[in-house]
Amino acid sequence: MQDQPKLTARQQQIFDLVRNAIASTGAPPTRAEIAAELGFKSANAAEEHLQALARKGMLELVGGTSRGIRLKSDALSALNRARQIQLPIPALAQLTLPLIGRVAAGAPILAQEHIEQTYAVEPSLFASRPDYLLRVKGMSMKDIGILDGDLLAVQSAKEARNGQIVVARLGDEVTVKRFKRGPAGIQLLPENADFEPILIDERTEQFAIEGLAVGLIRGRGFN
Repeated sequence: MQDQPKLTARQQQIFDLVRNAIASTGAPPTRAEIAAELGFKSANAAEEHLQALARKGMLELVGGTSRGIRLKSDALSALNRARQIQLPIPALAQLTLPLIGRVAAGAPILAQEHIEQTYAVEPSLFASRPDYLLRVKGMSMKDIGILDGDLLAVQSAKEARNGQIVVARLGDEVTVKRFKRGPAGIQLLPENADFEPILIDERTEQFAIEGLAVGLIRGRGFN
C-alpha cells in the first residue's frame, strides 16, 4: 500500500472537510457547500480541487449526483499511518466492530445471529465512536454516495435530529434513510428520486431508531 500522496494546503483542507462531513452526518458535502465553507466564488473552484484529489487517488467522484464524493479506504489508511507517529499509544488502539448482515424480524440488531464477522478499524476514521458496521442493501441512498454493499458505521442511538442519516426499524425491516420530523409526523427520506419518502404513523406502526450513521467504508474494501 502506498503512502498518502502529497497534497497542497487547499487540497488537504478540502479532503478534511469531506472526511469530517461524512463522519459527522453520514453524507459528503455538495460542491456548493464546499465553496460556501471555503469562500470560493463558485462551485467550479471546488470541483477543480476535487478532480485533483481524485487524480491523486484520495477520493472517487460518482457522476450524476450532487453528493457523489467517496473517500477511498487506501487513502484513509495512509492518512492514519501518517498521523500515528504523533498519536499517544492509547489512541492507536483499533476498534473491533461487528458486521451486521440480515436482521431477523423483532430481534435486537446486535443479536449474535446477525453478526457475520468482526473487523478491526482505526478509531480516527470516525468523528464519533461507532458501535457496529451495517452492510447496506439497495440503492435508496445512492445520491449521497451510500451504495449497495457498502459498510455503514453506526453509533447506537434512540433519538435523531432532522437531517441525520439513521438506521431505523420499521415493522420487520431495518432501513437506512435521512430522518425528518415535522407537523405531519416522521418521514424517512431516500436520497434517490426512484424511491418515495416513507411517512411514519407512530400510533399504528412499529418504529424505532436503532442508530446514527457516523461514517462509511466502501464495501469492496473489506471483501
